[in-house]
Order: sequence, then C-alpha cells, then structure tokens
Amino acid sequence: MRRPPFRSSPRLWRRGAPAVLVLAALTLATAPATATPSGPGGHCARLAHLRVPGAEHQQAACLDELTTAGTVASGHTDPADWAGLTPKDLAVPSGVPGVQIDGYFPDTSTTNTNHGWKHDAQFVIRMPDRWNGGLVIAGTPGNREQYANDRAIADWVLARGYAYAATDKGNTGLAFHRDGTAPGDAIAEWNDRVTQLTRAARATIAQRYHRPPTRTLVTGMSNGGYLVRWQLENHPELYDGGVDWEGTLWRADGPNLLDFLPPTLRAYPVYAAGGEGAEEAREEMHAAGFPAGSEFLWPYHHKVYWDLTQRIYREELDPGYDGAAEAGTPYCATGTPGCDADYDYATRPDEVRRAVQKIALTGRIGKPLMTLHGTLDALLPISRDSDVYARMVREAGRGRLHRYYRIEGGTHADSLVDAFPDRLRPLTPCHRTAFTALEGWLAKGHRPPASGTVALPAGQDSVTLANTCSLDAGKPAGIRS
Repeated sequence: MRRPPFRSSPRLWRRGAPAVLVLAALTLATAPATATPSGPGGHCARLAHLRVPGAEHQQAACLDELTTAGTVASGHTDPADWAGLTPKDLAVPSGVPGVQIDGYFPDTSTTNTNHGWKHDAQFVIRMPDRWNGGLVIAGTPGNREQYANDRAIADWVLARGYAYAATDKGNTGLAFHRDGTAPGDAIAEWNDRVTQLTRAARATIAQRYHRPPTRTLVTGMSNGGYLVRWQLENHPELYDGGVDWEGTLWRADGPNLLDFLPPTLRAYPVYAAGGEGAEEAREEMHAAGFPAGSEFLWPYHHKVYWDLTQRIYREELDPGYDGAAEAGTPYCATGTPGCDADYDYATRPDEVRRAVQKIALTGRIGKPLMTLHGTLDALLPISRDSDVYARMVREAGRGRLHRYYRIEGGTHADSLVDAFPDRLRPLTPCHRTAFTALEGWLAKGHRPPASGTVALPAGQDSVTLANTCSLDAGKPAGIRS
C-alpha cells in the first residue's frame, strides 16, 4: 500500500460477514435544528467543481435521497456491507436530497471491489442540501467497507442535517493482514485513513457550502469505536468530540482480544459437550470475561466470531506463531502445532508487543467522548474492554471529558436482538441518545447523564426498543463520571 501523504512514520470483515472488532427518547425523523440551503443555484449547484483533496479518483452524484431509503435503489450504498448491524424494526428516514461523492485515495492494496475499482482507501462523502453546519466522520466496524455504517449511523445523522463521511480504512476482508510490510501495519493504516478522510472531507464541505464545518464529530462501532478512541487521543485538534460504540481495546500489556480469545477457544468445546468438566469449563469462560447470563450467545459466537477473529488478528500482529501457515487452522484441537487455541500472548516475543504498541490506546483523550457498551457483549466482553478503557481515561486524568454507559442486555451485533427479543436490547438507539447528549454538552454546556449502568427496560415492545433509549436511569455500579 502507498502511505497517505501526511504520515510522518512508516505505516473486521468483508461485506456480508459479521462486525468485530447510542435523555429523552428519539425518533429517526428528527429534523436539523438549523438548516441552510445549498447556496446559489439550489440543489447540487457547482457539482462538477467539487474536488476531494488528495483523492486519486472520485465520482460525484446529485441524489434526491442520501439515506438508504433511496441509495439502495440508486446503487449508492451496498446493503451487504451493513447486513446484520441493526435490528429489523429500526426506522428508516427519508427526504434528504444532496450530493454524494465516492472515490479513493492513493493505495496499492486491492481488497475493496466496490464499483469494480478493486482499490482500497475508498471513501464516501454525503452532503445534504439542508445542512446544519456539522460533519460526522465514521470508520467501519470489523473489516467491512465504507457503507457499513449507512443504516446504523449515516441515515440518522443525515436526517439531522449533518454531512457524513466514511472510509474503508485502507484494507478490507478476511485477509486484511496481507496489507502492509510489518506486523501491525494494516491496523495502523486504519487510523491514518480516518485522519486523512477527516481533513479531506472538511475541505470538500468548505467548497460546497462556502464555509468549513462548525462542528466535526467522530463515531463508530467495534473497530470503528476503536478508531474514535484513537483519533481523540492522537488528533483531538480535528474533532469536537466523539461517540465510541463498543470500541475494540488494544494494549501492549493487555487486555486485548489475543489474551481472552484463546482460553475461550479451549474452554467452550468442553462446556458445549456437557458431562464431566463442563461446569469447570463454564467457569473458565467466565474468567475469560464472558459474564454469567451470556451463555445463550456462546454457540453463535463460537460458530461465527471467536475462532476467525483470533486467527486473523493474531496473523496481523504475530504472523510467526504458526510459521509459514497463514492465519492458523480453523477450529483446531488443543495440542495441534500452531493451534490458536493454545496461543499465549504473555509468553510471545517482545516484537509481538511492539506490533500491538503501534495501535495501542492510552486513555489520553483530548476532546469529549461518550462510550457505550453492552453488558452481554459476547465478542468483546465489557469487563475486558470498555470497563478497562474507562479506567484508563480516569487514570490519564481525562475523566472530566468522558461519559461511559454500560447498556444492560446489549450485545455486540444488534441483529441478534431479533433472534433473542426477550433477552437483548439494541444499542443503536442508545448510540443516538448518547450522540444527542454530546451535542448538548458541546453546544450548550449541558452535562450528560452520569456514567453508569443503564437498566434494561421492562414491558417495551420491539419497535419501541429499536428506536428509543434513555440514559438518565444509569446506576453508578462503581463507575465514576
């Protein structure tokens, strides 16, 4: 891959696969608080004059609908890219005309095949005719492409009048680890690409609206939430704040997914088999971080997430573990040479921790951050992830800039709510509530609800749960604001 021009040092899943590594109730139909027309000439004026700085290729379109209510039919999104990320009852807004620019920055990797380009570092920028002056930047969850947040995030912020921009992070798919020249390079590129897109999108917006955005917010889920944390730690000058939705935690000394997934891969088959040893294996699962009460989610995560996640991220950060093999052996039995179920991060060479250090978080955020995470997350267990990150922020002396909401009954992928409606609640509406609280914090100095655990409401139907969330009922549960 070719590095972004601003980088001064060397450098989860393909579409259709799962994502890995939110006050008062809201509805999607919220109109922008303030709105301005697109300027002289009306709808899509000066379309041919818009240029995304640094882009190697771009194509602009004047659309009657920028949300998925129109972009699915017009071909300006990819539903496979956001499949499985939202509950089925999530409302879809409409009535947002404007400009969409698709394109890519210089890069040499070719995992993203959208538009037939076979070129990574693809992006999408959407600019509504009625603009509220703000910009929302998003990095994608898992190893998906640039449209992965269209239903969960883009639809809603566009309906509120924000411009929106997203990146594929510079590499996609299950073989993302092939990108870069050294361990950790592929993930490090994700951070660079978000920074690159933020600068380019701000300049493009200034071309269209004849002024720069008055507010720039960054948000994302899973790996996208990790990107929010990293940006606010390393480039706070570019943003006014962010919302971190179950972001992946990377720390050179742990915890990280490379130290809690291997014991999970060892214990779960014993637990699932029943009989002698099953109860001890259950306790080992709990010790790995997966809470009591999450057992009903384990079969799905064993089948879909745990093994694959461990192998491809271990290959990115520690390719030498299995020698010449690539990303290990799926579902290998413990004792098999190079088996990821036997991986022990603590005993690996120092060079592995140096690779993780390239992408590590510190907690030293420089702008306000709202974090939310489901208590029943069975991919990135909350006790090994956001509980730890909230402590890191406090220990870094940045607690005044942080709010952390533990969402009772939330899990990693909102599509699972449709399979277990009596046990789970979606995080999508809680993300929107947190986003709105951040707006009030930044614009009016209204302090958001205190950090805490948000109880699962009783007696609400699935449609209500899919579209509303209150953070006011947070129980402190030992978490300081």
